[in-house]
Amino acid sequence: MSVRVTIQYFDGCPSWQTAQRRLISAADEAGIDLDLDLQRVETLEEAERLGFTGSPTILVDGIDPFAQPGAPAALACRLYRTATGSDGAPAPEEFAAALERAERSSSAPPHPATEAQAGGIGTRTGEV
Repeated sequence: MSVRVTIQYFDGCPSWQTAQRRLISAADEAGIDLDLDLQRVETLEEAERLGFTGSPTILVDGIDPFAQPGAPAALACRLYRTATGSDGAPAPEEFAAALERAERSSSAPPHPATEAQAGGIGTRTGEV
């Protein structure tokens, strides 16, 4: 099972390359297979449509685990808060934690209620 990761970037900011190196290194150390895509964002309109809040934006299984609530769409270099201060990319240990969470959630067995619903077994409601 692999974890799908997309690095969204724009050409004006080189930090996406640092992010790519750190991501690959973290995945290798954790023994996690990556399905890695690079997605160039070229216009502000595209950034707004994608929810791109700066380069690089990292999506793990389609979700930005490093999102800052309220951050606007922008064609700008993004800064990440790390244990050592601001940086242009998440720290390797932050990548490892995000990848491990994604791997655990994708390999977790389905909840029994979800299985019952999927199998057509009804549930009774309204009982006290």
